[in-house]
Amino acid sequence: MIRVGIIGAAGYTAGELIRLLLNHPQVSIDLLLSSSNGGNPITKVHTDLLGDTNLVFDAQIHYNVDVLFLCSGHGKSVEFMQQHNVPDNIRVIDLSADYRKIDGTHSFVYGLPEQDKALIEKARYIANPGCFATSIELAYLPLAANKLITSEMNVTAITGSTGAGQKPTDTSHFSWKNNNVSVYKAFEHQHLAEIKQCLFKTGNPEQEMFFLPVRGNFSRGILSMCQTNSDKSIQELKQLYSGFYKDSPFVILSDENPDVKQVVNTNKCVLYLEKHKNKVLIISAIDNLLKGASGQALQNMNIMFGLEETMGLKLKPVAF
Repeated sequence: MIRVGIIGAAGYTAGELIRLLLNHPQVSIDLLLSSSNGGNPITKVHTDLLGDTNLVFDAQIHYNVDVLFLCSGHGKSVEFMQQHNVPDNIRVIDLSADYRKIDGTHSFVYGLPEQDKALIEKARYIANPGCFATSIELAYLPLAANKLITSEMNVTAITGSTGAGQKPTDTSHFSWKNNNVSVYKAFEHQHLAEIKQCLFKTGNPEQEMFFLPVRGNFSRGILSMCQTNSDKSIQELKQLYSGFYKDSPFVILSDENPDVKQVVNTNKCVLYLEKHKNKVLIISAIDNLLKGASGQALQNMNIMFGLEETMGLKLKPVAF
């Protein structure tokens, strides 16, 4: 059994991760660290797990684990790694943005399985990709890998409120979010650098990306609408994508325009392609808390420990 510890176990991504791990046949949950909830049943926070577990939050860290998931939020993972001497035999998967920039200053590997499975298999430290980044990278990656991105990329993507985390803010509480939609961080979203780093490590000459993130009035899911120029026919593009993702169990190519409900509660990324004159449109749908966070983190753990990539992740979408 793989002994798992979660740091920052009271947040949204931790809750999703616990839900997945409780049903994973090769895992035992041995550490659930929460400085503000130590000693409390985890169902006091993660109420959806009522009746599924008697686990309690830990107030103190220990290292009797094989892997640590860092779920404490952006900026906290660097602090944790600096303040704690994690033993060499423990692997670390970070769900924050702290180590996603691969610049030679740390030992984390960027954990997008569809691009770098071989690196993930050998890694000790994984930087789990961001939610917007995952959706957009998977939309463009077959083009970038074949050096077919030759013009600017334009992206509009809408995300659910859980993407803002558990702590309420002026733009995430219900009375503001309900019946409301807004653009934020236009052209300057923090995931831009991460996305371009991923796409252009393939050798495709770097092109501009113009990204409009949108706050949606729903809880979870991301729908990304990605455009660029292409001389390829729609048949050639579909063949390119199906070949690129033939060994990627969670990337599904659809002949029908997808919607968010198809992917909520799953680790899938559903992709759909259209061609309009010289423009190719790639629509990408994921669950921001699963393929965009905890599900992908578990997928990375499976790869690191030599397990079937899909283990614990064969989930069904919520139909209504």
